Amino acid sequence: MDWWNLQIPVPVALAVVAAMGYLISRQRRANPNDMVTRSRRELKRAQAVASELEKIAWAVRQSLARHHASVSRFKDHVSRLSSQQQEAAWKELCREAEDILKPTLQLATQIANAYDEIRQQSANLMTFTEVRTDPLTGVNNRRGLDDALNAQFALKTRYNATFAVAMFDIDHFKQVNDQQGHLHGDRVLQELAQLFDESIRETDIVARYGGEEFVIVMPHTDLAGARIFAERLRARVHQQLTVTVSGGVAAVGDGDTQETLIARADAALYSAKTDGRNRVFCHTGQDTELVAVDEQPVGVA
Repeated sequence: MDWWNLQIPVPVALAVVAAMGYLISRQRRANPNDMVTRSRRELKRAQAVASELEKIAWAVRQSLARHHASVSRFKDHVSRLSSQQQEAAWKELCREAEDILKPTLQLATQIANAYDEIRQQSANLMTFTEVRTDPLTGVNNRRGLDDALNAQFALKTRYNATFAVAMFDIDHFKQVNDQQGHLHGDRVLQELAQLFDESIRETDIVARYGGEEFVIVMPHTDLAGARIFAERLRARVHQQLTVTVSGGVAAVGDGDTQETLIARADAALYSAKTDGRNRVFCHTGQDTELVAVDEQPVGVA
């Protein structure tokens, strides 16, 4: 197959090559045992990103094909009229030119939007790199979190897309280190990061914010959905691990910045801590409130 004749946009091809190069290099460097346990999630995310890029490329190619057909018909019409000077024919030609111009402008907007999506998916691919990975837990570090939030804020600015964040903190982690040692504390962090990583969607991002704190970025998620997910995640930690976590949830609002959004999630987390720990609070925009343990989405029994 002649790949260069597929007319795949250059950013898409570069993103695919970057992903392949990363996976190959990781395979060469990684310890075999670590590779088996860590590569599953990365492979799923790579597949999700590749799928999104494929959809974008296919949509652009379809639009270009339709536009090319319109231009071809217009060209043929001009050729037929080149030897005619009939007023009615020229009026029809002008109308046809106007009909082509409108979808041309729409196509230009669609291509611009498609490349914005490609930029976001390329940013997702960049989270695979080690410079954005916490060496202890294998999830994103602060730099990876910053990149993910920047991408989400760009989508909100352009398309008014909503998203939410959840901040979790291990309860009494200092006691874990003091009583059982820092090596055990490191294992707890690794187990928690793995549980988070296995529980989120392919489009979500989990990052170690610092120490025993983690942040999960949830694209296309409102406050109602985020609080339900965070509470379920808290319960899963309580059931499966030897520690508990407290959580704070906030959804992006008009006028928010990365700092204000994280600050509201942190305020909700602080409320969970002061209320007794092992619970989740959300920030409504004005105040914090407890997320009920049995909370369900609207319309779900």
